[in-house]
Amino acid sequence: MILTCVGLAIGVAGAFGLARFLEALLFGVTATSLWVYTMVAGVLVVVAFLASIIPGRRAMHADPVMALRSE
Repeated sequence: MILTCVGLAIGVAGAFGLARFLEALLFGVTATSLWVYTMVAGVLVVVAFLASIIPGRRAMHADPVMALRSE
């Protein structure tokens, strides 16, 4: 999740920096619309959380001795 937050901060800063170029690609919103940035950031955080929590919970239920013996 730390990497996700760092990447999100860099991406949002880059998007604000390139807002003039993005203005031509957006329809119905401005390039610096806080609502759009918040929604996109929220979706990315939820997807990253689900992508990390599901394998993590699966690994919690694995027996460490059996995992070490198989290697």
